[in-house]
Amino acid sequence: MAIIKAFKGFRPRKELVSKIASRPYDVLTSEEAAAEASGNPYSFYHVIKSEIDLPADTDHYAPVVYEKAKTNLQSFIDNRVFIQDDKPCLYIYAQTMWGRTQYGLVACASVADYLGNVIRKHELTRVEKEEDRKNHIRGTNFNSEPVFFAYPDHEEINRLVNRVIEDKPEYDFKTDDAIHHQLWIISEKHMIQRIESIFLRDIPFTYIADGHHRTAAAAHVGEERKEDNPGHKGNEEYNYFLAVHFPASQLSIFDYNRVVKDLNGFTTAQFLDKLSNTFIVVPKGKYEYKPGQAHEFAMYLDGRWYALEAKTGTFNDNDPIGCLDVTLLSEHVLDHLLGIQDLRSSNRIDFVGGIRGLAELKRRVDSGEMAVAFALYPVTMDQLIRIADTGSIMPPKTTWFEPKLRSGLVVHSLE
Repeated sequence: MAIIKAFKGFRPRKELVSKIASRPYDVLTSEEAAAEASGNPYSFYHVIKSEIDLPADTDHYAPVVYEKAKTNLQSFIDNRVFIQDDKPCLYIYAQTMWGRTQYGLVACASVADYLGNVIRKHELTRVEKEEDRKNHIRGTNFNSEPVFFAYPDHEEINRLVNRVIEDKPEYDFKTDDAIHHQLWIISEKHMIQRIESIFLRDIPFTYIADGHHRTAAAAHVGEERKEDNPGHKGNEEYNYFLAVHFPASQLSIFDYNRVVKDLNGFTTAQFLDKLSNTFIVVPKGKYEYKPGQAHEFAMYLDGRWYALEAKTGTFNDNDPIGCLDVTLLSEHVLDHLLGIQDLRSSNRIDFVGGIRGLAELKRRVDSGEMAVAFALYPVTMDQLIRIADTGSIMPPKTTWFEPKLRSGLVVHSLE
């Protein structure tokens, strides 16, 4: 069963929180972070992308970057920009986008749960990205950013959360992307113990929705600390890491679409003819077309939209990976027709989060940068959980969660 734990969070002073909160480290470049943080000494980018405070030619993975992150975070604490809660707390983090709100429990997750597959995964991690986040944790001695988890819905947890949010939130602000952020503090010991006990009794697994590299890095640093501590007892803070746990039913997965630079030597007519072997190809004209169901794709090519409906026998709904539309597209189009075998390394393909809309796909093709775009029907949370439960791994760039967690609302010390 899943372990969550209250902790003494370091949090921004209320009047500074909107200046501090930042997007996650991996959704923007260093140049974009520098631009967003310009003129704002409180931006949390000074911690999670501390290279913005160093010379432009600095290697982003050099030791000086992690040392700068440590210095900047410690300065926030020393100057009481961040203040530590005086007793262990849980927190409720609410995000509202387009009229829909999701309520997450901010709590420490367990390193042992990650290593024991109680925290379930659906993606592979890359060594260099994982090492970067390890070095950030090692350097700062903090989990500076939370990871994004899902858990099976539980009626009593919902009731307890609803009781807490009747009170005025500690933080309440909107970001430039029109997302409403609120945070409540749960400091009452009995309620904390009740929520922790429900997870331990009734929640068999939690699931990484977003943040596989941060999760792996946090767990492995925790293991390092354990091995380096001859007096290890198991209750040290390094045995836990920062996560926001959301009920699975409240989460939305957006489509994660593909754009390709060329048709691998085919003319438009030849490519459409080849596609007809696997798909029912239906011209849709010049107006944007969005897939309405699984195993249907939208394609933008030469100024026109097409619906591609996969023919029977091209997918396997009994296989958690074989039933995915990203698998179908990869096997029958990207690999077989366009010659793109490795999505992670090919420079002929790029990926566009569905939050950007179909207009972004059209723009990139019309500009001449890309030759063709494919819009996919989004993966469901049920599919994600099924894949994680079977120990399977999703193809690259399958899920896109929105809204993203803001960083800097609560941080967790490993001491």
